Amino acid sequence: MKTFCSIILFILSFYCSTAQTLTGQELLDKAIKYHDPNNQWKTFNDTLFVTMETPKNADRDSKIIINLPKEFFYVKAQRDTITTEYTVTKDTCKIVYNGRSKVSDALAKAKNLNCERATLYKNYYTYLYGLPMKLKDPGTTINPKVEQVTFKDKPYLKLKVTYDAAVGKDIWYFYFNPKTYAMEVYQFFKTDEDGNENPESGEYILLSETETVSDIKIPKVRAWYYNKDNLYLGTDILKK
Repeated sequence: MKTFCSIILFILSFYCSTAQTLTGQELLDKAIKYHDPNNQWKTFNDTLFVTMETPKNADRDSKIIINLPKEFFYVKAQRDTITTEYTVTKDTCKIVYNGRSKVSDALAKAKNLNCERATLYKNYYTYLYGLPMKLKDPGTTINPKVEQVTFKDKPYLKLKVTYDAAVGKDIWYFYFNPKTYAMEVYQFFKTDEDGNENPESGEYILLSETETVSDIKIPKVRAWYYNKDNLYLGTDILKK
């Protein structure tokens, strides 16, 4: 028993030492080296197939094309009998609803079919599937302090990230495996008008398994929960 306890103390002291010696930027660089070892994200051009599972709803299947060099984004999502398609090419967008590219103003308003939503989808999918590489984008502030924490009974190196006001007001935390530096959890909180974090807001996302796409290790399963009460929201599953 004494030997076992000594081993545990050694491991914990190692993780603590790692957290104390690594800066935020160094931790991010190690995480990017794990996920994108050959620096492929900047030229990413591939197709993702994602299934969203949510309680009491039919699955939503999405085909997503991201071509960063050409500034091209496309998503086709289907749930039950409804299909929506959004295409964003640089500053232009195209919307198709159930195979129709021309829809009435009333339908567009009722279904929230607009270019702002198309851009929202582009930013959403590019950000989440481009992590942690996207944390190198302009307007991103990496906290220099790395914390050693336990989350859901697992040890992590925790990184705090904030953004310029023009980029976003949420406060994000990223949890990395202290041995491999793989990103395994991320979490965000809303802020009040004074910029203070609201602990009752936001969500955390548990990441598991990986799919290699264009030589990049992308989390395959993302399970979403509310921070406030741990209520399960749904799971995204990457099929490629």
